[in-house]
Amino acid sequence: MSETSGIPRRRRMLVAVLSTLGLAAAIATAATLPADASAPTPPAGWTQVFLDDFNGAAGTGVNTSNWQYATGTGYPGGPANWGTGEVETMTNSTNNVSLDGSGNLRITPIRDSAGNWTSGRIETNSTAFQPPSGGKLRVEARIQMPNVTGTAAEGYWPAFWMLGAPYRGNYQNWPSVGELDIMENVQGRNTVWATMHCGTNPGGPCNETTGLGNSVACPNTTCQSGFHTYTMEWDRSVSPEAIRFYVDGVNFHTVTASQVDATTWTNATNHGFFIILNVAMGGAFPDAFGGGLDGDTRSGVPMTVDYVQVLSAGGSGTTPPPTDTRDAYATIQAESYNSQSGTATETTTDTGAGQNIGSLANGDWALYQNVNFGSTAATQFVARVASGAATGVSGLVEVRLDSRTSTPIGSFSIANTGGWQSWRTVPANISSVTGTHDVYLSFTSGQSADFVNVNWFNFGH
Repeated sequence: MSETSGIPRRRRMLVAVLSTLGLAAAIATAATLPADASAPTPPAGWTQVFLDDFNGAAGTGVNTSNWQYATGTGYPGGPANWGTGEVETMTNSTNNVSLDGSGNLRITPIRDSAGNWTSGRIETNSTAFQPPSGGKLRVEARIQMPNVTGTAAEGYWPAFWMLGAPYRGNYQNWPSVGELDIMENVQGRNTVWATMHCGTNPGGPCNETTGLGNSVACPNTTCQSGFHTYTMEWDRSVSPEAIRFYVDGVNFHTVTASQVDATTWTNATNHGFFIILNVAMGGAFPDAFGGGLDGDTRSGVPMTVDYVQVLSAGGSGTTPPPTDTRDAYATIQAESYNSQSGTATETTTDTGAGQNIGSLANGDWALYQNVNFGSTAATQFVARVASGAATGVSGLVEVRLDSRTSTPIGSFSIANTGGWQSWRTVPANISSVTGTHDVYLSFTSGQSADFVNVNWFNFGH
């Protein structure tokens, strides 16, 4: 479900359906479960980091603690028609996005009497989904695609996919920041496509705008006539790092870090992602299959989603972001960010072990959401930092509230401390802060080289 920088997407036909389905992963096939089934219990060794079972009263909207609506015909300042040529207007109306009362989400495209289409697009609030260092991440959903085929399906484009966190708020850096399409379908075909987008557009190491993709028929029942489980498993425990795509436990597509140059892979994967569910109408991908909306296209056929679940396994102890507020006066582990750009996570030798964020240079940042400062003003910021920067290289660790571009409320300067794991605790005064805010740590330097690692931080009165 590509986003582009204003260049129309000319999605070409991907490789034909595989004649051999490959090896089944340890993921239970869910096609025979009832439509209101709960998400499966995580297998041994896996931890659930996100779940929405879409339980709730019929006709109500999604849980806005988990999801936000993307509305209109594109992001503010982003490419028109979501960068894909699709024609619908996305809304937050329960006519387009609602629970069915039986444990499912329904995203329903509707054509009005004037021939205009509306539909729905929801995205996770969290942009932090990525594997721990040395571990794995599994993102899956159980979905029945819109049950419409033939000429009545012309223009239908349901999708379950992910975008790199740096895209949110920028909207001009696709495809370098990475896109992972776990499930796409067009024209009511009995086909699921999975694709990784990266690099530059057009062309580049990831063959844009097509991307690195493959497709397969849904097993047993068609994609439209039954529920199937669509899964992406991102594995940092192997070399080269691998991203695998499955339908009902069958691995039909894999992309590895060895398929592109190291810079392209790092730019596309060295950050969190957010999850998207939507049904587009029209656009370049349906057009590539002779589609396009016309009078035969049937209105009102939903994509039905039973659950979305994210699991994590292995790794070296990354602290996940909390699901509620953070205490400004307790230790906030730097690797527990909700989103970031330019950082890397690594094992620390500092007291208490765990992990730190590093590779921090000019323009990099990390976001920590819902930090509660209370009613008594905080006036101090303290961070645990280390630096192995070269002679003459230094920079500022800055604190900003609610926006990456807001004026810093405080900062301190850091240069070489004796090594990248030679830690010291550095205080700084800040402007008085009360209430609950999103906190950005931003990193500013007059040089382009890395200049600091951060293990943890907190605030004081």
